[in-house]
Amino acid sequence: MKVMLPLIGVVGIIVIAIVGVELMGLHYLFGVIIPYAAFIVFVVGIVMKVLKWGKSAVPFCIPTTSGQQRSLPWIKQSRFDNPSNNFEVVVRMALEVFLFRSLFKNTRSTLKGDEGRIVHGSSKWLWIAGIAFHYSFLTVVLRHLRLFYEPVPSVLHLVESLDGFMQIGVPVLYMSGLVLLGAATYLFIRRVYIPQVRYITLPNDNFPLMLIIAIALTGILMRYIAKVDIISVKDLLVGLLTLKPAVSSGIGPIFYVHIFLVSVFLAYFPFSKLMHSAGVLLSPTRNMANNSRMIRHINPWNYPVKLHTYEEYEEDFRDKMIQAGIPVEKE
Repeated sequence: MKVMLPLIGVVGIIVIAIVGVELMGLHYLFGVIIPYAAFIVFVVGIVMKVLKWGKSAVPFCIPTTSGQQRSLPWIKQSRFDNPSNNFEVVVRMALEVFLFRSLFKNTRSTLKGDEGRIVHGSSKWLWIAGIAFHYSFLTVVLRHLRLFYEPVPSVLHLVESLDGFMQIGVPVLYMSGLVLLGAATYLFIRRVYIPQVRYITLPNDNFPLMLIIAIALTGILMRYIAKVDIISVKDLLVGLLTLKPAVSSGIGPIFYVHIFLVSVFLAYFPFSKLMHSAGVLLSPTRNMANNSRMIRHINPWNYPVKLHTYEEYEEDFRDKMIQAGIPVEKE
């Protein structure tokens, strides 16, 4: 069920797009209305989620650390694993966002021998797949921006030329599409093949991976096999950007399947675990300095409480304390 439910969902999305375009002729719905609606849900959903997280109080100083805290001068501090000031926090966050530092340090535990001895070892394949997946995804998004501009900015031409530097075949084979498909497939197979990972996997973990695989496959099909009218596609996308969309029925159904999958992905994004992309910046386990021994962290949820000091307590019960033989500070 963890695999079949997401698979049925993705296949259903593809069938809906094909039926809607080929049999019912709903080109404007799938080419204009749904992309606009998905983009609005995407932007509004992310903004609302980030604002909600930003308003949440941080009652405790809870940075997750993996190195020596700042202490005595002759003890070396792990500055970027255990930051003590804002600069070190910024560097730590940059390493996490751009290089996935915590994932790079990930280890794998296995049982060896008849006695079941636990052995801890390096596990870099997940980090490699994660880096490849995210950066190829970014490259694909940047490369697609050329479809929204006329003329195309030179920086997008540079991205496109670097992505297709191998010049394999005609049209040029872009590496980012293949890397994205391969990395997403590896991450999905890992969730299915490894028993420990499969046990904690939910259907909503597999659904976005299957959705991205379907998006990558339809994009590759459009470019290399089932060709579409790229001029009409660019006219439509430029029209979407300028709020003057012009739909052409001759684009081809595979394009509408592709854009419908992308629209579902955008609409699904703010309500899924994919929001970790924004959440990592607001996570107190990452964005706080471990300086609780130097600076007192005040709980913002604390409300004013009338305190009863020891002096006031002794003033109220001095006679009884003396009778009970309890020492008092003031006779």
